[in-house]
Amino acid sequence: MARVFEVHPDNPQPRYLSEAVKILRQGGVMVYPTDSCYAIGCMIGNKSGMDLIRQIHGVDEKHHFTLVCRDLSEIARYARVDNSQYRFLKAATPGGYTFILEATREVPRRLLHPKRSTIGLRVPDHKVITALLKELDEPILSMTLQLPGHEYPLNDPDDLIDCLDSRVEVILTCGHCGIKPTTVIDLTGPVPELIRQGAGDVARLGIQ
Repeated sequence: MARVFEVHPDNPQPRYLSEAVKILRQGGVMVYPTDSCYAIGCMIGNKSGMDLIRQIHGVDEKHHFTLVCRDLSEIARYARVDNSQYRFLKAATPGGYTFILEATREVPRRLLHPKRSTIGLRVPDHKVITALLKELDEPILSMTLQLPGHEYPLNDPDDLIDCLDSRVEVILTCGHCGIKPTTVIDLTGPVPELIRQGAGDVARLGIQ
């Protein structure tokens, strides 16, 4: 059974976050809230966790994971960011966006898009995950928590527990979180390209 922590959305309890981080470092898989919807994640080096997340999500090796980061400096460790990309990221973070960028050598090959050597990265605007990432001191390898056959991501804490209590090691809940995944923007080309419209507003970023 999973350890379930009901976390305050504005003042997350440090003892719960510390316990969740301990479980992650021991190889656990975690469900947690973000500014778009609930997500499922593990440590970057946790290959069995990656396999389990793909299985729960119902996707194959071609499906992109996302590195959920604390800030722009952490993004720059795992992705190649030029000056124009940096300015764009600075205007858009934190927020409900995922950015496709060329990965650095810090990213294990198994995490990359098989043909493009790219990775998805984001900096969420949510106090729980912000505090959790500070405690963990590295990104979380994640996917949106949308199960096979479900039209929308799981949003109700009771549903999270009913569906995943026996499959993951820790579940952080803080009420209803949202059902709109992130907006995905590809920054590898000459201009930003909208891949998926989601929670993040693209109008304020000048994308049509």
